Amino acid sequence: MVRTIGRRDFVKTGAAAGLTMALGRTLAGADGGRKARGIDVAVGVGEDYGLAAGRAIEALGGMKAFVRKGAKVALLPNVQSRHPGSFTKPEIVRAVIRLCREAGAAEVDCLSWQPIKQWEDTGLKAVCDEEGAGLRIYEKDEALFKAVPVPGGLALKEARILAAYFDHDVLVNMPITKDHAGNKFTGTMKNLMGLNSPASDRTFHRPNWKTDPDDVAHLEQCIVDLNKAVKPALNVVDATEFIVTNGPFGPGELLKPRKVVAGTDRVAVDAYCAGLWGLRPEDIVQIKRGSDQGLGTFDPAKVVVKEVRV
Repeated sequence: MVRTIGRRDFVKTGAAAGLTMALGRTLAGADGGRKARGIDVAVGVGEDYGLAAGRAIEALGGMKAFVRKGAKVALLPNVQSRHPGSFTKPEIVRAVIRLCREAGAAEVDCLSWQPIKQWEDTGLKAVCDEEGAGLRIYEKDEALFKAVPVPGGLALKEARILAAYFDHDVLVNMPITKDHAGNKFTGTMKNLMGLNSPASDRTFHRPNWKTDPDDVAHLEQCIVDLNKAVKPALNVVDATEFIVTNGPFGPGELLKPRKVVAGTDRVAVDAYCAGLWGLRPEDIVQIKRGSDQGLGTFDPAKVVVKEVRV
């Protein structure tokens, strides 16, 4: 079911009720950094991408480790473009919806302010329809976003987060890793810009954000700060087939590791994904600063990785 929500609907449904108490908190069950079963990064490898996603999550203790019975779950896939390797695969989203249902979720919704056409072109609307998941598409109206304090923010003192996020108990962050025009990398941390207000997102991008080192560093720090305010319970990354040039929209050169990467530590997961295409985590500013500022670690002596072939 698709629901496009504007200012009037937002007020009518009371989406902001109780939001003041919720601001700045982690959603229930989402500590954003615990090590599940002693594993930091779980990787499903194989041609069946839905099964690979399931095996990766199973290695972390299964979806019940993250979704309690009766929970309302928000999913955040990447639907930025329709070109191959630029959006989260439908079969991965389908698998996660089903696993949430099996874990006892009362509601599973994809949240977005991207146009419905993006969801149609990527095949993700069809998945939501077929699986009975909600597709909540919000207008780019600042009234639908709420100011959230950023603890320890360096570039941001507050973020403006989609208010509907706070109506859910659990967030499953579902990016595709890929190239980016400015910082050269998209992963779990950058994907959370999909919950940030478009107007706020624009402040992340200074005039020369693609070329000027200071402007790139500003973008990266804004991403890190945003991640201090929003903490997913689980990250499930499409690293099956992704663009390594001409990102984030493509079309671009495709790399096909055929992996689905899952974990709670965003820094560790992003570092693993960056390594899939020859990037050093310490050279990606958002990963390095995320580690330095307490979001996680990419220290190979501390990160436990488990790969499962399907």
